[in-house]
Amino acid sequence: MLVAIFISMATKAQVMKVYLQASGLTCSICSNAINKSLKTLDFVDKIDADVKRYTFELSFKSNSSVDFGKIKRKVEDAGFSVSSFVASIDFDNVQFKSDQPVRIGGNTLLFVNLKDQALSGETMVRLVDKGFISSKEYKGNSFSKSRTDEGVYHVSL
Repeated sequence: MLVAIFISMATKAQVMKVYLQASGLTCSICSNAINKSLKTLDFVDKIDADVKRYTFELSFKSNSSVDFGKIKRKVEDAGFSVSSFVASIDFDNVQFKSDQPVRIGGNTLLFVNLKDQALSGETMVRLVDKGFISSKEYKGNSFSKSRTDEGVYHVSL
């Protein structure tokens, strides 16, 4: 798998936004703790929080390299966990082949259940790895027992 990362496609794609839902929150103070933690990331431009749904919409600085792992760790550092993580990525006619990792910014993505195809325009992808979805949902994934190297994220459309 490590060799596949080095030969993964270089893509013309930009992470536009991340929509995440946190679990374990009980009040607006909890939401504020996550908000403060996420604001310390140098690539984050703006955060819109919805206290009632425990969701956060993150916008990023222009031409910044967005690190999905750092976002997850900031939520965890605030004492909570991520139960849903969706990234909006602007693809520029990127050709995908099944089981071939793709490098986007500082992240390597491996699409699950994707047929060979090209993606263009803003597309929502959902991270489906442990720590990015609920434990119950993760256990139900067919790929959850497959080994991948650190820094490779499984995503679905």
